Amino acid sequence: MPIATHEMDAGAAAPVILNAVVVAPPPAMPQIAAPSACPKGMLLVEGDFCPDVEQQCLEWVDPPGGRYSYFRCKHYAHLGEAACKSKQKIHERFCIDEKERTEPDSDIPKNHMSWTMSKKLCEADGARLCLTREWVFACEGEEMRPYPYGWDRDSKICNADIDHGLGHVGGLVDHRTPATAHPQCKSAFGLYDMSGNVDEWTTIEGLPRGAREVMHGSWWMPGRNICRAYQGGHGAYYEGTESGSRCCKDAE
Repeated sequence: MPIATHEMDAGAAAPVILNAVVVAPPPAMPQIAAPSACPKGMLLVEGDFCPDVEQQCLEWVDPPGGRYSYFRCKHYAHLGEAACKSKQKIHERFCIDEKERTEPDSDIPKNHMSWTMSKKLCEADGARLCLTREWVFACEGEEMRPYPYGWDRDSKICNADIDHGLGHVGGLVDHRTPATAHPQCKSAFGLYDMSGNVDEWTTIEGLPRGAREVMHGSWWMPGRNICRAYQGGHGAYYEGTESGSRCCKDAE
């Protein structure tokens, strides 16, 4: 096969190419996407979870002397690895819904969901209710953030801290917002609304029925809204304006 050769012409400033043969590049290999560990709508959570965490509040939102004086923390100390009080961490790897489960043909999270209803919803989709430790880790990440977005409370980031027009027990005013309405209200793993919007059911391992069913994340009221806090005592059949769902699944 002829090959390209170069001959320098006397006085010429550039080489003259003789017998040039243009060789077409080999066809590009098709790009095959790597298989995903999680189905569409879920994200992978993987890392080391600390079961026992110390969280030090440096400043409270509400003034002292009231019912909720030590309820909402404005600034938490950033303790780093010193925050973990456990001798051993637990390695976690699972899939979890990127957003709270939403109404059909809508981005508004479902509500009036009980623990039993949430369990059936998840299982019908080939998933399951999250264990409490899974939900907490997905919310706080390996940095052990008190809030999914960090250490400082910001009422503008999530659908939380609404203190007017709440209604009453059994007749709450519905203040749900679309699942992506607060783009900064995300955990380190990229999960929306793990603080505020609707409460989310989880299961505490090892506890009996009636004590294992708890809700995480709080809702739009001025609640604690930290990853480790939960609401218990309602039981498996409670469903309210503020109660919603998020599902987990074992990763491939």
